[in-house]
Amino acid sequence: MKKILVTRKLLKSNEERILKLWNAKLNLNDEMYSNKKLIDLSIDCEGILSSITDAIDENVINKLSNKVKIISNFAVGFGNIDIDAARKRNIVVTNTPDVLTDATAEIAMLLILGASRRATEGIKKAREKNWKWSADFLIGKQLSGSRLGILGMGRIGRAVAKRARAFGMEIHYHNRKKLSPDLELKATYHQNVRSLFSVSDILSINCPATKQTKDIINKESLEYFPKDAIIVNSARGDMIEDDAMIKALKDKKIYALGLDVYKGEPQINAGYLNLPNVFLLPHLGSATKKTRTDMADLAIDNIKEYFDTGNCKNKVN
Repeated sequence: MKKILVTRKLLKSNEERILKLWNAKLNLNDEMYSNKKLIDLSIDCEGILSSITDAIDENVINKLSNKVKIISNFAVGFGNIDIDAARKRNIVVTNTPDVLTDATAEIAMLLILGASRRATEGIKKAREKNWKWSADFLIGKQLSGSRLGILGMGRIGRAVAKRARAFGMEIHYHNRKKLSPDLELKATYHQNVRSLFSVSDILSINCPATKQTKDIINKESLEYFPKDAIIVNSARGDMIEDDAMIKALKDKKIYALGLDVYKGEPQINAGYLNLPNVFLLPHLGSATKKTRTDMADLAIDNIKEYFDTGNCKNKVN
């Protein structure tokens, strides 16, 4: 029976399935493994079912046992894994696309609503029981009639667009290439981010984390936005240059920000924490029972397919 390492605790049904398939080392206490411990625990394993929280960089990959043949990432993203280093070691890397599209799109809409309608301030007032209604009390921004810019019109971006249309929003987007009419659905394509940002009353970040998208929201690009724009990020924390964003929020250049992902999470830049125009969530994008179950099942399927056939359709390297 093949042996695998599972780096984080999964839902019970998923762990039971794994134990029927392989000799598995489970993380029953959901400990955050250090790089050294991950390397040591996987020394006699042929596969690793990793999590987005595992920083499997070139140094880690180069120290893995020659037995390790596949790293199946429990995430749609794979920015936590050096896929080039894995390729050089002939280690297959896979991800879990499609299964978290709807759940993440729902969180993106929650961020848009929370930031637009001043939810952080509203929750504080409600809990303190000290609000007094007036005609101008906590006036926010209405979604209907506003222009939503979507940075990254892949599966999740298109799912956000579908939901936003139901709110009466006008859809604009930038993607690596223009979509076909059946996918675009009359959204307006922008060839560069400057053009997209300049028309975005609200921007939803839904692109993958790459070298090209790292800090794509920065001191310079923040100047492209209309005054009082709203930005939300449900993709990866690396997209935003935090200090520049915090200054723009304080200076009222950006009206509000909604975040579900952060650089160095779970640590959050302290500058965000006391700003009333920042709506924060603790990386809830895929946090539904159905989605987390489906994600783990797909990560398991990826390993099984590779062990059975020597290949995997969800291979990313």
